[in-house]
Amino acid sequence: MSGYIKKLFFAHTGLILGLFIFNSCNTQAMAERRLVPPRSISELRLDDIARYTRDDPTRAIHLIEVYRIIYGSGTVFPEAENPEIKGSLDGFWEEAIENMKSAQLKAMDEKNWSEAVSLARSLSVLGIPVESTGAEPELVLQFAREQVENGVNLAAFLAAVEAHQLKPLDSDDAFFFLEKAVTAKQRRTAAFFLNILDSRAEGHVVPQELREYALGRDSPSDMIRGVATVIIDRGVRIERGRGIPDVGQGSAFFVDSSGLLITNYHVISSQVDTSYRGFSRLFIRMGDSASPRIPARVIGWDKAMDLALLKVEINPEYVFSVADDGIIPSVGEPVLAIGTPVGLEKTVTQGIVSALGRRLTQIGDIIQIDAAVNYGNSGGPVVDMSGRLVGVVFAGIDRFQVLNFAVPAERLIAALPAMLAGGKAERPWLGLTINETISGAEILYVAPSTPAADQRIREGLFISSINGKEINAVQGALIPALQDILFPLKPGELVSLDLSDREGNITRRLLRLVSRPELPLAEAARIDTRERIVAPLFGLFLSPAGGSGFTPSYQVRRVVRCSIAYEAGLSENDPLTIRGFRILEDMGFALLEINVRKRRMGYLETTMQLPALLDSTDTL
Repeated sequence: MSGYIKKLFFAHTGLILGLFIFNSCNTQAMAERRLVPPRSISELRLDDIARYTRDDPTRAIHLIEVYRIIYGSGTVFPEAENPEIKGSLDGFWEEAIENMKSAQLKAMDEKNWSEAVSLARSLSVLGIPVESTGAEPELVLQFAREQVENGVNLAAFLAAVEAHQLKPLDSDDAFFFLEKAVTAKQRRTAAFFLNILDSRAEGHVVPQELREYALGRDSPSDMIRGVATVIIDRGVRIERGRGIPDVGQGSAFFVDSSGLLITNYHVISSQVDTSYRGFSRLFIRMGDSASPRIPARVIGWDKAMDLALLKVEINPEYVFSVADDGIIPSVGEPVLAIGTPVGLEKTVTQGIVSALGRRLTQIGDIIQIDAAVNYGNSGGPVVDMSGRLVGVVFAGIDRFQVLNFAVPAERLIAALPAMLAGGKAERPWLGLTINETISGAEILYVAPSTPAADQRIREGLFISSINGKEINAVQGALIPALQDILFPLKPGELVSLDLSDREGNITRRLLRLVSRPELPLAEAARIDTRERIVAPLFGLFLSPAGGSGFTPSYQVRRVVRCSIAYEAGLSENDPLTIRGFRILEDMGFALLEINVRKRRMGYLETTMQLPALLDSTDTL
């Protein structure tokens, strides 16, 4: 045997022997693992809690609550009552709270005031005193002072207004921000701080020039100088073999002397929408069509509120005050809309507030106005006769020029801090669909894989309060009032829900907020059954009624009043089958096709197709 063949033989033999030894060891290790008893789901949940206690303490608190609900007293396996496990849970709870305190102190050292405020709110929900680490009003005020020092006026004034709403400002702080507002030419903001000073019994000497500026009024000709035309150049689109310039227009208005403007999200969506694959460039123009285009960029956006924050490198001649008390206008009050309708720059139209509380956006409600608004007005300001910002034009109804709408200024104020932080504004989400009844805010639907589903919250309960705040709202405004409480909170924060049943029994749930999906019900429809998802979409509750495996039959158990099913004439005990169900996410709606025998029509069988929007206004 040659030397080469010998080497090859021994190498091959060694490889086989090595593989044999490795496989033997591997087989033995696998056999040893198979002898270890499998771990229970309860143990795995405890492992998750232990891991998150250090890395994400608010999530750990949420998971501890979930564990106690699933394995607490009265359950099939009440393991949470085991003294050893109970001690572990108590230990995890205390450790999570200490880690939250440490994280808050670290955030304050790093001057990350947003995170420090968020943790302060979570600790307050847990009933933990935060005077030693930092309470929310003091932290917000500290942030306002710091922003003034850094020359960031808009964020500073917004934070100062928020701090006052949490805890009244003292006279020195009110005077400090009054001076800064006058210097920044923010008239309405200056008036806000002047009102604080004038309301104090001790009084504060305000120089006459400051008082005169704060109490003065801006004319429409002044305000026009703070309104710009937004131009979206999307290149060229091809229609029937011809190239046509694809240019969109809207309006915007300055809210800070650094060049920050407010407009609608739908005006600039091609700049930030990841599904858009075409060319898109953003400009503003301050004069007529002969004026130069000024490059602009998007700082932040809130799609749910149809708002966006832009930035240009110019010093505006006029700035609208948004840091104000956000007083809601009265129905019938005269208003002015300023913008660029159909390309006509600097147009002012007058009308009145036609109605309040219209539910056309995912979150909150909006104002209806009858001032003439056309294509190109979107994103422009709506002001009252004193020059106070009332809202932001965001939509009109084609062919009905007197039906136009505006996002209220108070909701813009609430949305701005998240947009100033940059990028997409993340809004909190519990996973609930709500129905307003005479008994209160009823939970219609709990979406799977959400904080509410984790906590085993049941449909049919009523929300009594959020974070201890009871909801007192006029009829039709209950759901926006609930949404307003959650709106300024951040995903990752803890909130408490007081839930009541029809007998008045109260239970409390402690949940950790997550990020709200763009289309919450579309997300739910992907993982839930069509029989359940028809409840939040169409207001239709079903019970099984036999039928074959391919075409199961149902009986209508309940129809929600004023829902799509209600308007279609369906009623309790109607037999039906579902012929088809489709989620058309790109178009923003769902389609349900059913065969129904309406009881009120002598059980005459009818085929119906019901559409429903996916951006429901009734979700938390």
